[in-house]
Amino acid sequence: MQPLKGITVVTLEHAIAAPFATRQLADLGARVIKIERPGTGDFARGYDQRVRGLASHFVWTNRSKESLTLDVKHPEAAKVLERLVLEKADVVVQNLAPGGAARLGMGYEALSQRKPGLIVCDISGYGDDLSNPGPYRDKKAYDLLIQSEAGFVSVTGTPEEPCKAGPSIADIAAGMYAYTNILAALMQRSQTGQGQRIDISMLESLAEWTSYPLYYAFEGAAPPPRTGASHATIYPYGPFPAGDGGSVMLGLQNEREWASFCTTVLQQPALASDPRFSANFKRVAERDALRQIIVDAFAALTVAQVVERLEQAQIANAQVNTMAEVWAHPQLKARGRWTEVGSPQGPLPAMRPPGSWNTDPRMDPVPALGQHTDAILAALGYASGDITALRAAQAI
Repeated sequence: MQPLKGITVVTLEHAIAAPFATRQLADLGARVIKIERPGTGDFARGYDQRVRGLASHFVWTNRSKESLTLDVKHPEAAKVLERLVLEKADVVVQNLAPGGAARLGMGYEALSQRKPGLIVCDISGYGDDLSNPGPYRDKKAYDLLIQSEAGFVSVTGTPEEPCKAGPSIADIAAGMYAYTNILAALMQRSQTGQGQRIDISMLESLAEWTSYPLYYAFEGAAPPPRTGASHATIYPYGPFPAGDGGSVMLGLQNEREWASFCTTVLQQPALASDPRFSANFKRVAERDALRQIIVDAFAALTVAQVVERLEQAQIANAQVNTMAEVWAHPQLKARGRWTEVGSPQGPLPAMRPPGSWNTDPRMDPVPALGQHTDAILAALGYASGDITALRAAQAI
């Protein structure tokens, strides 16, 4: 049995943070009803058309959901939403602008009085707590902006230029904390019968993930320098070119590995006792000189030959794969991590969620906009004539 089967989540969501959280709840069997604007839907549907006409972000974060179109500002649609939450929902998730859900009557204070077991998860850029709002509560918050505010950008990139992460890491961090907090709240409710409000801040989520650089810069110390794909505080650790034009990613963690690297990979055993490089902090300080030694040693070798030596020395290494190479990655294929999900454009490949269970995760289709509107309304007791009238009034 899927562990969240029987749990219903109603979500007023867009973009990535909330959809990523609720998709993972759906992976575990929850019924997720996604409320979307009539006509346009979640604006992430329009980000691009890279997946056979569908948006890449939307396909990634919205499988296994039901799409219900409601103009939540229309009085009749608001009644539908209220009934849906009070009659069906175990969890409400939203990442509207701060205060937006409360203005729609979907805030925890109003809902919990009528349904004490309800769990409400609010996701925002800077947190949404009226008793302690902070000066940033109402600032717009997009992924790049939160990466910047959390300090992530300042320690990522090259010495010459800071850089954001490629994936939407601030959204992903917030989505993960929303997901895990909801799971914990469901466990607590099973013991107490009481729901609760969960307030997730993108800034706080990514600041937690950036806490190693924060502690490295403790009490005004210099932060870790930007070092591109290399590690700021461990060396050698990062990409190194081989003689055939390719590059190899490698990393050393301790002095035993350093000695093995010198002897087997560089074939310069005396280097292991060179006082310039006899401890990690010394190698970091002398990274330029050490890099040149490594580059010179690799210049006569192909990538395959470098990797062969690294494997022989039991030094961690990896290929710098392109997206195409990840699609074809032999380890993902060997472990059966790829399956298919349906979509408005037919079957699409989809990666199974991390983790393994005795039963398969839920992997249902990516919904078309409003695909489930009529069925959800009918289940609430609306007759076909009522649904037609709601549609004519542009409430759905």
